[in-house]
Amino acid sequence: MKKNTFVIKQISVFSENKPGRLAAIARALQEEKINILAFSIAEADGFGVVRALVDKPQKAHEKLGELGFNVAFTDVIAVRMKDEPGGLHDIARMLGEGMINIEYAYAYSGKEGAVLILRVDNVESAITAIKKGGGTLLESSLFQ
Repeated sequence: MKKNTFVIKQISVFSENKPGRLAAIARALQEEKINILAFSIAEADGFGVVRALVDKPQKAHEKLGELGFNVAFTDVIAVRMKDEPGGLHDIARMLGEGMINIEYAYAYSGKEGAVLILRVDNVESAITAIKKGGGTLLESSLFQ
C-alpha cells in the first residue's frame, strides 16, 4: 500500500508533570539538532503529554527513548486554515460532514498562514473529507 503523503508522524512524549521535564525534552532535542516545528502540552492526573512535530521524528523518538521517556508516534494531518474568523469552522464543518471525530487539535500561525494539526479517528477519511470540502492539506515532507 502506498504511503499517504499527508500523514505526519507526530511524537508524543509522556512524562511526570513536574518542573524541569519540558526543559529536559527540549535540551535532548537541541543536542541532536532537532527542530520543533509545533507542539502542545496536555496534563492528566499528574502526567504530561508533550505532542510535537519535529523535523527528524525518528531521531527524536530514539533520543528521548534512550533517556527513559515513554515516546510514541501518532499519525496526524495538517490543514491550512484561514487566519481569520471562521477559519476553524470551515475545517470542523468539513470533518463533521464527513462524520470524522476530532480527538484533539492544536494550531499555529506564522508567515505562511495558520495551520491546524489534527488527530482524528480515521485519517484516510479525514483526508478525503477535507479534499472534498475544498480544504488544503500540507504534505508530510514540510515537517521533515
